[in-house]
This record gives sequence, C-alpha cells and structure tokens, in this order.
Amino acid sequence: MKTIGLIGGMSWESTVPYYRQINEGIRERLGGLHSARVVLYSVDFHEIEQWQHAGDWDAAGERLADAARRVQAAGADLLVLCTNTMHKVAPQIEGAVSIPLLHIADATGAAMAAAGHRTVGLLGTRFTMEQAFYRERLQQVHGLQVIVPAADDRAVVHDVIYDELCRGVIRDSARDAYRRIMDALVDRGADAIILGCTEIGLLVGPQDARVPLFDTTALHASAAVEAALSA
Repeated sequence: MKTIGLIGGMSWESTVPYYRQINEGIRERLGGLHSARVVLYSVDFHEIEQWQHAGDWDAAGERLADAARRVQAAGADLLVLCTNTMHKVAPQIEGAVSIPLLHIADATGAAMAAAGHRTVGLLGTRFTMEQAFYRERLQQVHGLQVIVPAADDRAVVHDVIYDELCRGVIRDSARDAYRRIMDALVDRGADAIILGCTEIGLLVGPQDARVPLFDTTALHASAAVEAALSA
C-alpha cells in the first residue's frame, strides 16, 4: 500500500471527511483492521483565505508548495490537495515535488464522463465557478460542457461556503437557497451537478436535487484509495 499525502485544512471541516472516507475505502477493499497509510499536513486556512481574496495566488501557491515538500519528505508516495479552489495553484505544487498530485477535477470529470453526463452545473467558490483553471480542465480533458449559476446566485453560493460551511454552520436557509440554485441549473440544461467545493457535501445531498450530484470530496477520496492500492 502506498502512503497518501493529504494537504488539508481548507477548511478542516472538509478534511475530516477526506480522512474518514479514505480509511473506509481501504477497509472496504482490504477488510479486517486495515486502514490507510496517511501523512497529513493541515494549513492555517485564515492565511490562505486572505491571499485568495487579495488575489495573491503566488503567496498561497508557495505556502502549499512548501506543504507538499514537507509531505513528500515525510514519506508520501502521492499527493491529495483537499480543496477544489486551491487547484488553481496545482502547477506550482507539482513543480515543488517529484510525487504525483491527484487532481480533483480529473477524479470528478472522469466519474461524470463515465456516467454519461455531458452538460454539468458547477457549484463552488466564486474562484472555482468564475475562473478558467477548473472549468477548462473539465471541458478540455473530460469533454464536459460546464454551466455556472447567475452572478447573484454565485455570490450566495460563495458566501455560504465562507461564512457558514467553513465555520461548521449548517442552516436550512442555506440548503433551501442551494436547492433553488440547483433547480435553476437543471432548468438551463444541466443533467448533473458538481459539488465543486469540498464543504458543500456537508449541506446538500442526493435528496436535494432533481439530477445526480457529484461530491468532489467523495470522488477525490475514492481516487486516492485506488492510487494507494495500485501496483
């Protein structure tokens, strides 16, 4: 079994499900008392969030590149960055280490394409929804047409993530807002929806949408299990 290197803390609310789901996946595959070999580096999300909203992606990328170097030095054989948004700096991280980074958009895109989906709605931070790094990878690598909510709804999705979910706050009002926004994406042609922020799965599930939901946390964790057990 390979050792999985997790870079988490963005936020730690979603890093906990990563750790649990990876260990559950290993136990399901190997049985008995097996669990995953994991190295976890958890950042201070306050610093990362400040750089995000200031647009200083180079500083955020260097902090995560340093984390990646530390994880590799601790013995990890592969990297899992436990966040969607910070895959914006994936090239900076990959350039800092010699072990592979399992890209969250690839785990997600491959699962959606395999399920036959072609037009997909994307929820996430405004960085993930509005910038090209995530949508273009889904489009160019996995052949998906990606649609995002209208501007006002993007603001709602973003604010709920930072003001509530990353703080461990789950409100029915936020769930109702997300349901309405997902309905609007379906009305515009989405045949599936990506929960493109690792915290969103804490708020909504399959019962909240008219089309299949693809939880990036679960898909990424599953890809990590596969990679850890591969020859």
